[in-house]
Amino acid sequence: MQQIFSFRAATDDDAATVREIVRAAYAKWVSVIGREPLPMKADYEAAVRDHEIDLICSGAGVVGLIETILREDHLWIENVAVRPGEQGKGFGRRLLAHAQAKALDAGRTELRLLTNAAFESNVALYRSVGYVITAEEPFMGATTIHMSKAAIT
Repeated sequence: MQQIFSFRAATDDDAATVREIVRAAYAKWVSVIGREPLPMKADYEAAVRDHEIDLICSGAGVVGLIETILREDHLWIENVAVRPGEQGKGFGRRLLAHAQAKALDAGRTELRLLTNAAFESNVALYRSVGYVITAEEPFMGATTIHMSKAAIT
């Protein structure tokens, strides 16, 4: 059965929903890294105002989001989050494809992001859609992985 979904830009009124989805999506990583991941602590009132946050909606309402920042030579993916009950249904892939389309529309040929090496399922998702590791560095007692992907049609 084909799943119906749509995208819309987050507004100031969505900041609490964005925060709630991010906190729920990242909660599983607290026990893995021994602290709250930084996205759980972000100011989403400011993020909605200062970045582009696109929400993916389905019959269940807002199920996920992607937060991006247009940089001079690439599109930066600041955050990808999907409600735990909606994970594994393809929403993460759709959000990443949406970001790729945004990059191309903006004339950018590359997308970049970073993640914690301990977030193995996230790294696997990014690799499965064409992201490659470009650097690794220590950060807060863990390893941060920098990844990129060419934005091609």
